Amino acid sequence: MIALPSIPIDNIVEELGLEVIYCHDSRPLVVTTSDINRPGLQFAGFFDYFASERIQVLGKVEMTYLETLDPDFRLQQLDKFFQYDFPCLIISRDMEIPPYILELSRKYSRCLFRSSQSTSSLTQRLINYLGSALAPKITRHGVLVDVYGAGMFIMGESGIGKSETALELVKRGHRLVADDAVEIKKVTDSRLIGESPELIRHFMEIRGIGIIDIKSMYGVGSVINNKPLDIVIYLEFWDDSKEYDRLGLTEEHIEILGVKLPKIVIPVRPGRNLAIILEVAARNWRLKRMGYNAAVELDNRLNALIQQNRGE
Repeated sequence: MIALPSIPIDNIVEELGLEVIYCHDSRPLVVTTSDINRPGLQFAGFFDYFASERIQVLGKVEMTYLETLDPDFRLQQLDKFFQYDFPCLIISRDMEIPPYILELSRKYSRCLFRSSQSTSSLTQRLINYLGSALAPKITRHGVLVDVYGAGMFIMGESGIGKSETALELVKRGHRLVADDAVEIKKVTDSRLIGESPELIRHFMEIRGIGIIDIKSMYGVGSVINNKPLDIVIYLEFWDDSKEYDRLGLTEEHIEILGVKLPKIVIPVRPGRNLAIILEVAARNWRLKRMGYNAAVELDNRLNALIQQNRGE
C-alpha cells in the first residue's frame, strides 16, 4: 500500500508566517490534501459532505455570521464542528479570536492559528504551497536544461556525455536546471516540474575535471531553479544494426508519473554536435506546438506531387 504524501503543520506555519494561538503537542499533525474549506455551511448546521480532512479557514464573512447567531445555537454548531478531526483552523485578517473558539480549540485539541493576510490571499497561498509540497514526486537520473524555453530532460547510460552536452548548451546561452539527479513533481494531471536537489543545485560533474559550479563560472543567468518537462532526449551509443528515424513522422513517448512526454532518441558517435542537435530539437518542438510539422509538410508535398503525376 502506497502512503499518501503529507506535510507537517509546522512547515505550513513557517512558510505562511502564521501566528500560533493554540496547538497541542500530543501528536504530530500532517496535512494530506491541498484543498481548503471555509466552514460557513457547517456553522449553519449542514455537515453532510463536510471535508474535515482539509485545513479550515475563517474569514470575515464566517466570523460576522457567527456573531449574528443565537449564543446557544452557535455553541451547539461549533461544538459539533470542533469534534471533527480537522488538521487546523486559521483565522485571517488578524481578527480578534472570540473566547468560545479558543475554548473549543483547547477542549478538542485543535490547532488554532491566525494570519494577517486577507482571506483570498491566504487561501491562494495555501493552495499553491500545498499543491507543490504534496505533489507526487520521483527522482530520475539525468540532466534537465532549459533550451529556447523548452524543458529538455536528457537521459542515457552513464558516461555517454549528458553533462558535457548540457555544459555546451550552457556555454551557448541556455540554462541548467539539474545535473545527475532530477527531482520531478507532478503538479497537475498533465504537467511535470523538474528541479535539482538542494545539496547539488548548480553543480555539475565533468569527468576528468571534477565538480564545477555553473552559477559561479557562467553567471546567474546560466541557471534556473525549476522548469516544466517538455521533451525527453534519450542518448544512446550508435548501433549500426539499428534503424533510426530519419523523417520524424512517428513520435515516441515516455511516461513519467503517468504523464506522457515526447521522446527523441539521439544516437551518439564521434563527430556529432549534440548541442546543436538538441537546439534544433527544441526549435522543432516549438514549431510543432504552433501547428507546423516539417515532416508532415514534406509528406503532403510528396503526396500532392504523386497525385499530380497520376493525373497527367
